[in-house]
Amino acid sequence: MDKFNKFNKAIKNISAIVFWLLIWEAIYRYVGREILVVSPVRALSRLFELSGTIAFWGAVANTCLGVLEGTGYAVLVGGILAVLTKQSKILQHLFAPLLVTIRATPVASVIILALVWLATARIPIFIVFLMVMPIIWTNIYAGLSVIDQQLLEMAKIFKFSWWKKTRYIYIPALMPYIVSALTTGLGAAWKSAIAAEVLARPSGTMGAMVYDSRIYLQTADLFAWTIAVIFLSVILEKLVVWLLNGLSRRLAGAVREK
Repeated sequence: MDKFNKFNKAIKNISAIVFWLLIWEAIYRYVGREILVVSPVRALSRLFELSGTIAFWGAVANTCLGVLEGTGYAVLVGGILAVLTKQSKILQHLFAPLLVTIRATPVASVIILALVWLATARIPIFIVFLMVMPIIWTNIYAGLSVIDQQLLEMAKIFKFSWWKKTRYIYIPALMPYIVSALTTGLGAAWKSAIAAEVLARPSGTMGAMVYDSRIYLQTADLFAWTIAVIFLSVILEKLVVWLLNGLSRRLAGAVREK
């Protein structure tokens, strides 16, 4: 039954993709000007051609590393701020305006300011950090707010060490919130990273390639790079969520064994 459900879901997903590819093809035929819209076949064939070059994989590696580095900083700082603001009402009131300001500030404005402050290569990392950190912060804060106090009391009675409490109580309880935060955050990370790369144009990145495609009116390249960005965003998100879910299952098994 489980295999049938998976097969049924796969068929539905493929059908949806085929439907939108047909819509894309219809738009291409209606417009009739390849400089404005290329066909799905042309975009995918160009993507295949680009994937055979060293420059393509260099740009993919640079952008992926930037997204992961910025997200890593966001998880670290967002997690620390969530813990601090949950433990202290004073800190919560002090940092609340910062959270509101970061969320409300347009990405383009931050990128332009970052062009003055930072080296070009660091701008996408900084922008990813700013966009993802509030998501991590609010999700972990929400997770900390619903942790079972009886479990904490039990840990206190049995004199659990800080590491034991973290491993067997906090991490399993927070894991769904972390997965949710990263699922949302990685999508925002990719969008903000590409936007930053397009405006800042650090050499050897996917955003710089997108910009060059637009400047030189290489519409097929523009569509191909856009498809690559979407594909990598989905793959990276699925991979991170899969790894976190695997860690969550291992921790849950460890808790049951205890």
